[in-house]
Amino acid sequence: MEKYKCNMEAIIGRKNEINELKTQYLSGRAEFIAIYGRRRVGKTFLVDEALNGKITFRHAGLSPVDANGKANNLKKQLQHFYQSLLLHGVKKSHCPKNWLEAFFMLEMHLQTIDNGKRQVVFIDELPWLDTPRSGFVTALEAFWNGWACHRHNMMLVVCGSANSWMLDNLVNNHGGLYGRTTYEIKLSPFTLAECELFYKSKGVVMSRYDIAQAYMMLGGIPYYMNYISRERSLAQNIDAMFFNPNGKLRGEFKRLFESVFTQPEELEKIVRFLSTRRKGFTREEIAKGTGLFYNGDLSKWLNALVASDFIERYAPFGESKRTDYYKLTDPFCLFYLRFVDEQKAIDPSFWMSNVKSDKIKVWRGYAFEDLCMRHVDNIKRALGISGISSNQSSWAVIGDDEQDGTQIDMLIERADNVINMCEMKFYSEPFAVKKSYHMKLVHRTNMLVEHVNRKTAIHSVLVTTYGLTYNEYSGDFVNVITMDDLFKELGK
Repeated sequence: MEKYKCNMEAIIGRKNEINELKTQYLSGRAEFIAIYGRRRVGKTFLVDEALNGKITFRHAGLSPVDANGKANNLKKQLQHFYQSLLLHGVKKSHCPKNWLEAFFMLEMHLQTIDNGKRQVVFIDELPWLDTPRSGFVTALEAFWNGWACHRHNMMLVVCGSANSWMLDNLVNNHGGLYGRTTYEIKLSPFTLAECELFYKSKGVVMSRYDIAQAYMMLGGIPYYMNYISRERSLAQNIDAMFFNPNGKLRGEFKRLFESVFTQPEELEKIVRFLSTRRKGFTREEIAKGTGLFYNGDLSKWLNALVASDFIERYAPFGESKRTDYYKLTDPFCLFYLRFVDEQKAIDPSFWMSNVKSDKIKVWRGYAFEDLCMRHVDNIKRALGISGISSNQSSWAVIGDDEQDGTQIDMLIERADNVINMCEMKFYSEPFAVKKSYHMKLVHRTNMLVEHVNRKTAIHSVLVTTYGLTYNEYSGDFVNVITMDDLFKELGK
């Protein structure tokens, strides 16, 4: 059997994904692997490290638009593919006229150099190659179904940031590529535990309090985290990345949509609208609020944003399961639209100057709730309910003349007739329950009791940074989960 070597110590996290690629590499049969995930999450880096020295041919699609905003059409994509062929040893002849010819040229090259060992073909940013009326998907089908799948030493690895394209055309394809992918990997952002390891590997000294704050802005995206400088404080780094006129992430918001979606303006409009309410909106409300038509296109755009992990679709607790809400959950977008996008005049020291302001304190509270939702598995493990079937949601009730409204950050409904009512508090010291907050908790519990089955017990849970101060009201919480629990690596 062919040997497989990979320096796993050089890669932070991604152990499961590396082992999966290793298994496929050594399978002894034709493999077609689709890797997808949010832009900048590290798909290319994963392949480069896991398959270092094993890639026979590689190509990356050109961005849909060039630096001048002009579309990179079929002709340019084919020219670029031909250049990749030349770089990998194909004799100079002519640029392919279409994708069928381009893949045929690749087939001929692979046959010429075939020595019986595993041949890895890596095509990065695959969706970018599918320009309008290009026939790319048909040619890819012909390449795989007519030739590659019959060669036991063939391993085709494709990556894409346009998750909806990858899912529709590969993973869930109902045409010629139906069921053809042999393995799929969805690459997720780093967890807090992986972020801590990443910063340590870069020599960046940060407290867990600051690592959590960085996560609230950068969302565990390795590419963004690379810009954190060890010589600066977190606040100085944020100013340098976002609020300096030449900040590396100042123009990233626009690029997120232009580089992934074919109709970026419409999707950006949806994201901007969703940022105006934490609870999110229904499809009807989105159509009305954005001026977009309430039709199949809107559904397609929403599905694309869900697939790319910018937004999530959920049914709020207590409402009809058929009533879907769409909520913006991407930390980077939430931070950018709240602080960077609204700045009319650029203040290069904005974050340093306002780090203790009420506005930023309020944002930290909301952002910590989102961070906890992204680490709900850690919360469940800390509660000792990892093995119990459960689902989580939020709950908001609008007040009226008869009673005050309320909002619960997270409800975990469990199959053992318990609901964990979770409160999230991001504090720089242990949290103390005061009488006013005690009364608010009593009100929330009483309202929740009216909406659950009589046999259901309600357990109040506090998720906070540094624990709970003991006083006459600290008994309001059955469980207390600290920030350290959120940093624990699952599976250990």
